[in-house]
Amino acid sequence: KHVAGSNAVGGGPDEQEKKLSSRQRRKATETTALGLHPGAPAIADGVDKTSQASLDTVMSFMGAMGGGDMDTVAALMHNDMVWQNEGDKAMPWIGPWNGKEEIFAFLGVFSKNLETTFWETEEAFASGDTVAIFGRMKTKLTKSGVETTPFTFALRAKVQAGQVILWNWFEDSYAVSQAFHAK
Repeated sequence: KHVAGSNAVGGGPDEQEKKLSSRQRRKATETTALGLHPGAPAIADGVDKTSQASLDTVMSFMGAMGGGDMDTVAALMHNDMVWQNEGDKAMPWIGPWNGKEEIFAFLGVFSKNLETTFWETEEAFASGDTVAIFGRMKTKLTKSGVETTPFTFALRAKVQAGQVILWNWFEDSYAVSQAFHAK
């Protein structure tokens, strides 16, 4: 029902980015000029208040995580939140994680093992309490020192009473696993 903005936050151009069509480059440039980023409110005409509030909550949560603002993360996290991400169980941050205590323990392990080196939100949608965000990112794994090539991600989040209650993360876990296990 709702399309938000996109913007590359951090990272530099790589070979795949150089291959963007002129339309894609223009869109990225226009959106960057607007200053949209994961923590910025994304507003679209004709969106109902619940959808907009859900999108604002998720974008604020994402921006706080990216900025290391754990007080805001805690305030926006529902006590019964579930953080789901699947992948190689050898990676110590693969979930699911249930409730604030487990999620904050996971975030500590996650932040010691993985650094986001490039982030681009391409699209965001909200319908009622459900938010979907799509983009591209690159990560560097601290165990191996290897950086992934850019890969796509998708997020399905749910908001309840102004707090994030579900964070269902999808990424190219194979690429991350390969970088994690590299020697």
